Amino acid sequence: MPNRLSLETSPYLLQHAENPVDWFPWGEAAFDKAKREDKPVLLSVGYSACHWCHVMAHESFEDAATAELMNTLFVNVKVDREERPDVDALYMSAVQAMTGQGGWPMTVVMTPDGQPFFGGTYFPPVDKHGQPAFKRVLTSLAAAWQSQRDEVLASARKAEQYLQTLAGMSAQAALNRELLERAERQLQKRFDPVHGGFGDAPKFPPHSALRFLLLYGGEAPELALRTLRKMAAGGIYDQLGGGFARYSVDARWLVPHFEKMLYDNAQLAQRYTEAYALTGEPLYKRIAEETLDWVTRDMSSPEGGFYSALDADSDGEEGKFYIWGEAEFDEVLGEDSALAKRYYGLSPAGNFEGKTVLHVAASSADIKREFGLDEKALETKLEAIRTKLLKAREKRIRPGLDDKILTSWNGLMLAAFADAGRVFGRPDYVRVAKRNAGFLRDHLYRNGRLKHSYKNGEAATHGLLEDYAYFGLGLLALYRASFEPEWLELALELAGSVVAHFQDAEHGGFFSTADDAEALLARPKNHFDSPNPSENASAAELLLRLSRFTDDPTWESVAQAALGLMAEAALAQPTGFGTLLTGALRYAARRLELVIIGAPDAPDVRALLAEAERRGPPFLTVAVVQEGSSLFRRLPILQGKTKLKGRATAYLCERGSCQLPVTSPEALRAQLLALVNS
Repeated sequence: MPNRLSLETSPYLLQHAENPVDWFPWGEAAFDKAKREDKPVLLSVGYSACHWCHVMAHESFEDAATAELMNTLFVNVKVDREERPDVDALYMSAVQAMTGQGGWPMTVVMTPDGQPFFGGTYFPPVDKHGQPAFKRVLTSLAAAWQSQRDEVLASARKAEQYLQTLAGMSAQAALNRELLERAERQLQKRFDPVHGGFGDAPKFPPHSALRFLLLYGGEAPELALRTLRKMAAGGIYDQLGGGFARYSVDARWLVPHFEKMLYDNAQLAQRYTEAYALTGEPLYKRIAEETLDWVTRDMSSPEGGFYSALDADSDGEEGKFYIWGEAEFDEVLGEDSALAKRYYGLSPAGNFEGKTVLHVAASSADIKREFGLDEKALETKLEAIRTKLLKAREKRIRPGLDDKILTSWNGLMLAAFADAGRVFGRPDYVRVAKRNAGFLRDHLYRNGRLKHSYKNGEAATHGLLEDYAYFGLGLLALYRASFEPEWLELALELAGSVVAHFQDAEHGGFFSTADDAEALLARPKNHFDSPNPSENASAAELLLRLSRFTDDPTWESVAQAALGLMAEAALAQPTGFGTLLTGALRYAARRLELVIIGAPDAPDVRALLAEAERRGPPFLTVAVVQEGSSLFRRLPILQGKTKLKGRATAYLCERGSCQLPVTSPEALRAQLLALVNS
């Protein structure tokens, strides 16, 4: 018989709808039952694309004996971490404090008042590898609840106090060049010079740290570029279909954990776009475009939203959709099989359970020499091979799709499409971005407030800080790509809501949940980059960037306070604070603005913009506005600026003090070069 989860819309919760476990979704009903029956609450958190979540479900939650124990001894709650990142973040902090590590599936046992007293991740069905069997954990915890209640409650109160302390942290540090130099030196020390990235296996794409390095200047960008090149050649990148897996299980980016998440691909598409803008190297453009083309093809809803994830498993096996054997290559490719095996590293032994995760195993120079091909012939051959392999792969059973649409992750992908459209001159990408922004505005924005999740035509869950911050930054990217005022105006509205409903006026920074959202055990705050950018630092970046348009010192000071809270911590663990460091870099940079008066699509405006793209410094604020626009009434940056002699006119300013207006690209180029060199 289906349990209560059958009434939910989350794909992850629906995966558990026929478990014999008497699951509750997160809500008052579960905690009321726990209080009535004097039972602890067992919270299980995961997500639909999580391989080990599936493993624990098959081993334990589908097992009748385990389910009977759970139903007898606990009130059981299942949460989709992507649908309720606030609940996940709160209790993950407790698990990390208790065990020194975290991950999914996450298992937390708590009092009927929501105070955690035990936490962990995956538990096997029998004792192995130093981990206790899940059923043994269940019986031990239930016994402690009955016979050691005072000790359990004391531990739970201590955990609650810790969580509340986290939210009240208050320590300011200066956002200056010295801080940034120290952080950059730390990243240099931790860098893997052989494979790129930071640390050993498993290795995760350091999205936000790469962004900081690309913007920092000097030798720092080469660390990011080397990492991006290594990742593009590895098995973590889908060499046939485009897009990146969540992480690699080794240090070489070779064998991935095969799930594909929207947030990873949004951030990496941006990094490769930024790398191309910095270097002009075609590799970075190709990887960004292939990734975005995969999103367009496989991860886009008919209404314009972007889906959340593809599962690691297909047909019940991890990675089965992506791996290849020699016989398959020979059958699909015929006479081209030898070249393809050499290029993609296919071997009889394979690199994953007897088969091969495709990766770039040989350079173009090696392939050309070994097979007697010139550059053009090799390109033609590789494209034909890729097309044949992709067509054959499409006949396989596909990984499961998590088709819920999250405002925050869509905001990240919105920015990726907008930036790529601008940098690559791809109006089709800008159209995708506009469609997505319009979808989010029309379906997840009501009366000045956002919703977090959309599925089956319904928007659910109060918007979180990440929704406002990421969507707002996506809108700024779309404004920069299109200069349509509606997107900037909507970003301003979202920023106003951030300050009104999320700001911690006492300690600085922002809470993850709004002031009128469901009250949890503690109101969480997130300062760290996880897979996603720090929502606190992202909200600060949104306010900081918009303050350049509005000339509002309040928003700048609020942003500075949020960034300063964890600036010293960023020196100890800079790979976890790339978003904060980028915000600090922006804060410390010269405050430069370029205003162009004219129609965004007019040739004379585009000519001026082209100079700004080529010559402008990284943190230049750019506005293009037609005379008479409603923005003139809202933005001090525009005041007193008009066209000269009916031609598009550029005003280059620093902190509101402007140089003489110019109308020719050559004159603007001279001003920009003088500014950069001063």
